[in-house]
Amino acid sequence: MNRQLQKLTLFYDGACPLCQAEILFLSGRNKAHLLGFIDINSAQYDQLEVGVSCEQALAAMYGQYADGTLINGVSVFPEAYRRADLPLLAWIFSRPVLQPMLQVGYRFFAKNRHAISRILGPSALRLVKTKAQKAGV
Repeated sequence: MNRQLQKLTLFYDGACPLCQAEILFLSGRNKAHLLGFIDINSAQYDQLEVGVSCEQALAAMYGQYADGTLINGVSVFPEAYRRADLPLLAWIFSRPVLQPMLQVGYRFFAKNRHAISRILGPSALRLVKTKAQKAGV
């Protein structure tokens, strides 16, 4: 793990089971404590401090580096995966040739995440929780 990486705080939709599953998965891999997590639906989220409205945060994934720099959309994922020591996923999500496809897929998911989560979310959340329990997390 590159020790030069700044901490990255992810702002996520805690009302979305798939989003919860992803955050739980990343939390379990956050051994270097380079990731922080804030549910945008919680009192912990201060849209004025972050500079991103709740509506904007619901429309796209946002992350904020320790120095205050914001990133959003697909570019958040390779940065999060790097910090979670998932180099293959970080590499895949950072490939320029895949960016157009990933952007389209992510925009579709962001707009439809609650409908998609109703179908896939409970199973994904159960799977991640079961793996976390087995790992003693």
